[in-house]
Amino acid sequence: MISNWLASALARRNIHYGWVMVAVTFLAALISAGTVGAPGVFIVPLQKEFGWSTAEISSALSIRFILFGLMAPFAAALLNRYGLRNVTLAAQLIVVSGLLASLAMTQVWQLVLLWGVVIGIGTGMTALVLGATIATRWFVARRGLVIGILTASVATGQLAFLPLLATLTERYGWRIALSLVCVVLGVAAFAVLMLMRDRPSDVGLRPFGDQGTAPLPAPPPANAPIVAAALGTLRDSSKSSVFWILFATFFVCGASTNGLVQVHLIPMCLDYGIPQVQAASLLAAMGIFDFFGTIISGWLSDRYDNRYLLFWYYGLRGLSLLFLPLSDFTFYGLSLFAMFYGLDWIATVPPTVRLTAQRFGAERANLVFGWIFAGHQLGAGTAAFGAGLSRTLYQSYLPAFFIAGALCVFAALIALAIARPQPKPAAEPKPAAA
Repeated sequence: MISNWLASALARRNIHYGWVMVAVTFLAALISAGTVGAPGVFIVPLQKEFGWSTAEISSALSIRFILFGLMAPFAAALLNRYGLRNVTLAAQLIVVSGLLASLAMTQVWQLVLLWGVVIGIGTGMTALVLGATIATRWFVARRGLVIGILTASVATGQLAFLPLLATLTERYGWRIALSLVCVVLGVAAFAVLMLMRDRPSDVGLRPFGDQGTAPLPAPPPANAPIVAAALGTLRDSSKSSVFWILFATFFVCGASTNGLVQVHLIPMCLDYGIPQVQAASLLAAMGIFDFFGTIISGWLSDRYDNRYLLFWYYGLRGLSLLFLPLSDFTFYGLSLFAMFYGLDWIATVPPTVRLTAQRFGAERANLVFGWIFAGHQLGAGTAAFGAGLSRTLYQSYLPAFFIAGALCVFAALIALAIARPQPKPAAEPKPAAA
């Protein structure tokens, strides 16, 4: 098998196969995330072709965001039971099927079904939970850095494809752009099929940073029903105030990134006379800054108090969102926003994942984080619909940006309410035998 041969070849060069898993997951997440970010380019073309309102299109995207998040805890249970490769391949097949079917859609209900329900379920089967699972299962050392790299792939993928898709849409129509997304998803699926494995023991290794010699045995198979495993984790974790603080802050994270800026920044720029390709390039620039910002965040989360990192990330993001409507959408104002906001786009993920693992344990971290990520996407769905409704009712997106900025400041403050973990008391020495 190619993965075993490659693991042996890399071991001779003192390179752990976990980094291959990071590379494959990075590629798959990058392309899948491009699927999530693509509809922001298609809002105006769909309006022109079918006469659908911004609120109608936003409702489909809102459903997709919500399902994308609500699938996360069940995705973690699926990954634990059926394996990383099988679930990832199934998710990519569902997404491609939904995209291909949408090439022939003509009614709003078809948009809601395909872009909302089908793609929401398909992308939600992996989401950020896959990266969290890779980090906790394949790495002991550098876990925060790995989470930062894989998180960066998600956010960067949502933005990096936009200029290309915008150009193709402008020249050849949205169907050609969507067909390209299907092709690159096929490339990612082939890489997953060839190289992705479930655990280090599958290639005769221990996790990176584990100083043991023999490969760790695989844990007992997770035969519990998927729904029972996910809901049982929610029942147990919901008793902790830490869970609800992380859930609330991640709700704000989704509302201030995916649901607002990713979906509505391009049509808002069009309101101010900025061409679609130039607006998409602005989002792509944010993706570049985010790539470095999120990786740096992962590095920082391995070294500093994650509560204070969340305070600074949410606070600075809130200030940038409050600044954008005041920038008059000039070249310099938008460039400053792209850099400042982009560095902080999704830097909140590494400290959130690490806090989850610290408080709930590495074995349940992906299931608990799945529910926290559901909060992220509920926030994204709320903002996607709310901003579209604001544009339809008030002919302006500005109220949505002001509200998102204020919510970020609120999230920064409640992040400090997470109690510092108490060190376990040292065991008292046993009295010597008489």
